[in-house]
Amino acid sequence: MTFRKEKKYQLCKSEMVEVKKKLFSLGMRELFPSRIVNSCYFDTKNLSLHHDSEEGVMPRKKIRVRWYNEENNFKKEIKYSSIEGRFKYSEFADNLKSQNEIFKFKYIDKNYGEVIPTLFVKYKRDYFIINKLRFTFDTQIIYQNVKSNSNQTYQDRECVMEIKAPISCDDDYIQKLINHSTSRFSKYSRGLKYISGNL
Repeated sequence: MTFRKEKKYQLCKSEMVEVKKKLFSLGMRELFPSRIVNSCYFDTKNLSLHHDSEEGVMPRKKIRVRWYNEENNFKKEIKYSSIEGRFKYSEFADNLKSQNEIFKFKYIDKNYGEVIPTLFVKYKRDYFIINKLRFTFDTQIIYQNVKSNSNQTYQDRECVMEIKAPISCDDDYIQKLINHSTSRFSKYSRGLKYISGNL
């Protein structure tokens, strides 16, 4: 199990343009082609995973099914957060054949019990690298409540940049590259707030 550092930055569109411009001047290059990321988050009926995340409980996890663009290659992912760092486990969900099946799927988690589809998130992601730091830039973030029969969607007003770094990477080095404060930007948490009218 390899832990890593993850740092997130909440940016408006103009701030993201400026950050990219600076990083390109320092040698940042594209790591992968841009793609559309689709995620369906799972939680208990009383949103236990969400509440643990909001309260900063350690250890904790997020459970989701993810796929890219319009491809029906689904992966079940579990993101673990602990004092030591963050770790993601993923496996192909061969039993799922379509998006509609995902929204009806139920899963038994050994810590939380039954978890059900709760929120659908869709966004555009760009991938870059500079030295050993991996950058992702997420824009056009859309949320949808999959527990409701309504097809209403909500567009996030903000963008997010995330840095993934080796656990040994010096925070001062990252700070010199990025002249912005880190922020907590959980798409799952923000999505729940959008659909409940609290954001």
